[in-house]
Amino acid sequence: MIGRTLLFSNPAHLSYSLQQLKVEREGHAACTVPLEDVHYVIIEHTHITCSAYLLQELASRNICTIFCDTKYHPVGMLSSLDANQVQSERFRAQLAASEPLKKNLWMQTVKAKVQNQAAVLELFGHDTSPLITRSKKVRSGDPQNEEGRAAAMYWPRLLGSEFKRERYGDQPNSLLNYGYAILRAATARALAGSGLHPTLGIFHRNKYNAYCLADDIMEPYRPYVDRMVMDYMQEHGIEEELSKESKHYLLGILTVDCKMGEKTHPLTIALQRSSYSLVECFMGTRKQLIYPSLA
Repeated sequence: MIGRTLLFSNPAHLSYSLQQLKVEREGHAACTVPLEDVHYVIIEHTHITCSAYLLQELASRNICTIFCDTKYHPVGMLSSLDANQVQSERFRAQLAASEPLKKNLWMQTVKAKVQNQAAVLELFGHDTSPLITRSKKVRSGDPQNEEGRAAAMYWPRLLGSEFKRERYGDQPNSLLNYGYAILRAATARALAGSGLHPTLGIFHRNKYNAYCLADDIMEPYRPYVDRMVMDYMQEHGIEEELSKESKHYLLGILTVDCKMGEKTHPLTIALQRSSYSLVECFMGTRKQLIYPSLA
């Protein structure tokens, strides 16, 4: 089931009451939402307060809560540490994964990402052959950094030679960042639901990063955000800042169609399949990760 995403943009007090998320706002009657229907809560106003009881319930139900800064950019998230009945067994398998296995999994991940980037270029009428060539050169662990070389070809073709992909760069960087942040939260939620720890990556290892594995597994999904941003700009032009409309639009990343073999799933379901295939790789029952194909 695809759960609801709740976006709170105005001052309010959020609390827990009888299996419901209760919303109280000055001058408005209180309203409630059944927590069983919710998968994501996004809080983007500094004058929103949450009861500790509610936060506890959100985490225990693996409802991912995303917090935004004063510029409405996601800066943190709350997710479950106990979302799977056999979590300890899967943690042990994750910790025991050999370096050759992790390098092979990263190779598969990079190939899938670059192939999906090529598919985005094709959708917008650009030459894909350089990226296809790069994807074929990816080796175990990507020692030649074909991912980075592909990115150096991808962004100028997609957004022009003047564009620089930077966290605080010119538009459409903030659109991309917002979409990636939502995607990252969804990936972390799927990993936790599969009994894996989102901190223990197969490639990313920054000691200050609590979501290394999420950053690994989301890579082949990033081009879906890129496609959405391109579609949005073609219709609305380039905005100086994130708007209410663009943020609501980018929340749609959670339900975009992802093709996996002969089947098509909403992105949140596709992430669950990718996460569980990773579990099977760690457990030694399969060798190939399941990733979507944008082509």
